[in-house]
Amino acid sequence: MKRFHVHVVVPKLGESVRFYSSMFGAEPSVLKDDYAKWMLEDPRMNFAISARGGETGVNHLGFQVDSDEELAALREQVISGSVAVEDQPAAQCCYANSNKYWTQDPAGVPWETYRTLANIPMFGADSHQRSAGETGGTCCVPVTSIPAVTEKKIGCC
Repeated sequence: MKRFHVHVVVPKLGESVRFYSSMFGAEPSVLKDDYAKWMLEDPRMNFAISARGGETGVNHLGFQVDSDEELAALREQVISGSVAVEDQPAAQCCYANSNKYWTQDPAGVPWETYRTLANIPMFGADSHQRSAGETGGTCCVPVTSIPAVTEKKIGCC
């Protein structure tokens, strides 16, 4: 089953956690110094906020799925419309290890579709590995360019 995903960059995490906790009537399911996430059932949504730099506001939208088959089906649906995608298998960002792909709408809004495989202790392990000399993409940024996707400072899940 799909879960709608929204990621918003906020200037002050504590204030935003209080606001969204009140709005959703629930505390975050994940709370870090720079990141919070609510896994809501009504509406079925993964709502994340982060204070890791970048432009304040909606960072990206997307879908979280429960299976590799669902991820593959949505990817095929997107590419059948001649829309470019950037695959990011085994991405390690937003305190999670995920298989994912990125695309963008005609207005340049990034869309992330992913399946979470496991929780990890770092926000952007991909970024950390890269700084240690390994190759690959940075946290939640496609490895190769999709027009306008890499122009925005994409955060992660």
